[in-house]
Amino acid sequence: MIYHHSMSSLESPSFPLDDYIRKVPDFPKPGILFYDITGILAVPKAFKWCIDRMEELYSGEKIDAIAAVESRGFVFAAPFALRKNIPLILVRKKGKLPGEVYACAYELEYGTTVLEVHKADVPAGGRVLIADDLIATGGTLNAARNVLEQGGAQVAGYFGIVGLPFLNYSAALGDIPVKTLIEYDGE
Repeated sequence: MIYHHSMSSLESPSFPLDDYIRKVPDFPKPGILFYDITGILAVPKAFKWCIDRMEELYSGEKIDAIAAVESRGFVFAAPFALRKNIPLILVRKKGKLPGEVYACAYELEYGTTVLEVHKADVPAGGRVLIADDLIATGGTLNAARNVLEQGGAQVAGYFGIVGLPFLNYSAALGDIPVKTLIEYDGE
């Protein structure tokens, strides 16, 4: 399997983020190239570099909360929320949250799933950034937007460490800004 890496505006030759992302062919099923970000987490300087870049990307923006998509989105959103002193909202798979929830069903390549968020956690009228580790087709992030908007929040943007624009996530995400630290062009 071949992949092509495009340097994003924030990646620098002095810090090769691509070196920390493992490409795993045929996972989780044949024909899929999986971009594994656990190499970033295993190296503190790489993890710190990513959180520092997130802070730079959103330094001039009004963000009232960050919504993290289960589960790898939690890893990047949590330190960002602490640094920015803003609430962290967990966007979970169905049945993982004990309180009253907003829910949205959406299609995956291999079926349907549901995302939920606690109603009490959504800041009505607040600007919320949605974060995940990877942005591919945009379906998951679009469902996350749906549950937040059910509570009256405004989605300020989408953030991902890795972006796969060749999978046309912009079609699902519309005109809400998408920012990533590294992009891959596919085959």
